Amino acid sequence: MGVGFGTAPQQTHPHPNPPPEGEGVTCHDVSEQKERDAMSLYGQLTEKPWLTTPGSVDYLRIATPGRAKKIALRMFLAVVTVLFLLLITAYGDRMAYEDWRPAPQQKLLWVNTFMLVLASVALQWAVFAVRRARLDAMRAGLIAGGVFTVIFLIGQFLAWQQLRALTFFDMASPAIAFFYMITAIHGVHLLGGLVAWARALPNAWRDVEHSRIRQSVELCATYWHFLLLVWLVLFGLLFSGDNLQLLLKLCGIR
Repeated sequence: MGVGFGTAPQQTHPHPNPPPEGEGVTCHDVSEQKERDAMSLYGQLTEKPWLTTPGSVDYLRIATPGRAKKIALRMFLAVVTVLFLLLITAYGDRMAYEDWRPAPQQKLLWVNTFMLVLASVALQWAVFAVRRARLDAMRAGLIAGGVFTVIFLIGQFLAWQQLRALTFFDMASPAIAFFYMITAIHGVHLLGGLVAWARALPNAWRDVEHSRIRQSVELCATYWHFLLLVWLVLFGLLFSGDNLQLLLKLCGIR
């Protein structure tokens, strides 16, 4: 029999990496996916969660300055408190020596104390007035507070002059030195308050936001109340009588 020669059937080989079902993935798709992954990673690395959202930035710009001023004033008053506590402690420690001779009593200091009390009351009146939008009363309180403070400082200077006029008293006495130093430091702080008061006073007649005027008045009143309290402590313990035993106990010396 003859053997017939014909075309052999073609054999098909499976593709080593068959494409997934559905649409095929192109190189362009792979490149876009890599770019998206890179951008997502970059966004996570550059994210700043401590920053506020844009909507709250305007609020922070409005609210932060006022709060910052109050915090700054409180910190400053804390430092001043420590300063005067150190002065009182040093005064009490020096009083424990046998050669201590107290400074002479001056009636003028009582008048000066009353003037500072009036200044603090006037500024508190200004606070009450500005909270009720009574601008005329607020202006009167501000002016009165500044005037009484100036009178107090003039009275302190006159007290210095009276002390110098007492020729029978030893001007090199530690009590005299402490009196000059403590009253001078207290007066300097009041002068600094008058500078802030002078800056706030013109705003009471200008077209300024009510919240800004109120904040200035409140800060001035707080500062004056603090300096009044400091002076009452200084005057009551150091310059109004023989409080040696009480002062030594408060300072922990005896």
